[in-house]
Amino acid sequence: MGNKDLSNWLVVSDIDGTLNNKFRQLPKRNYEAICRFVNEYNGHFTLASGRNVQSMRKHYERLPIAGTPAVILNGAGVYDYAQEKMLHFDAINDHAIDLVFEIYRRFPMVEVEILTDKMIYTLNSKIFAKVMVRADKLHYKNCKHPDEIPREKWGKVIFLGMPDLIKRIRKYVDTLTDTRANFMSSSISSFEMLNEGVHKGTALMKIADMYGIEHRHTAAIGDYFNDYDMLKTVGLPACCGQAPKAMHEIAKFHACHCNGGAVADLLEYIMNDYKE
Repeated sequence: MGNKDLSNWLVVSDIDGTLNNKFRQLPKRNYEAICRFVNEYNGHFTLASGRNVQSMRKHYERLPIAGTPAVILNGAGVYDYAQEKMLHFDAINDHAIDLVFEIYRRFPMVEVEILTDKMIYTLNSKIFAKVMVRADKLHYKNCKHPDEIPREKWGKVIFLGMPDLIKRIRKYVDTLTDTRANFMSSSISSFEMLNEGVHKGTALMKIADMYGIEHRHTAAIGDYFNDYDMLKTVGLPACCGQAPKAMHEIAKFHACHCNGGAVADLLEYIMNDYKE
């Protein structure tokens, strides 16, 4: 008996702490499971990350998933690496851009990273922003004043700083009634902003629609709060063993710690054990 056909499935994985282990390496078990899911079962597999086109590329191109577009900038973009084409881009609105500069004015110690469709701009880049762009060897422009940054095609903004500063910025944002933006926590020293209503899940469903995949056959796996909306969106939400309690509460499948091959756990469940 042959393998079941899973061409009506889309599985999407976060990268750091999910697809990759805590050492930023891809466990062999994950790679082999993805190969089987795509090549033997005809499933659609792709990645969803806060990274831009450039920094996502190496993670995407080492997998046998060419042809299935990826979710970049935490959902602001859907990019097709096979055609080198942005299929969808949801830019931050002017009102929210004004809010970024207001936060920068109120909290002058904060470092700001602005990722557009093609470029990265940093404001007040000292420690955190430098570490982020250098870790991935990214091209960026450090600006001394907000006016130096073109106000177009902003996909994602990251506020960076010591945990206490980030906590104060989050508290300030919580007091605002009209942000027209989606804020999320990606670590204790960073706070991210996307356009209103945008997250990894909205972009994921655009890819599912491209392939005519039903909601019940969409699955996603992540490890932190910037994956929360994505998990809430799909038919089969999964999280890694080390994920916070709130993530486990919304997951229908609980994988092992990312160091053990959490993506393989999910794919093996879909290939072998999942029942409609």
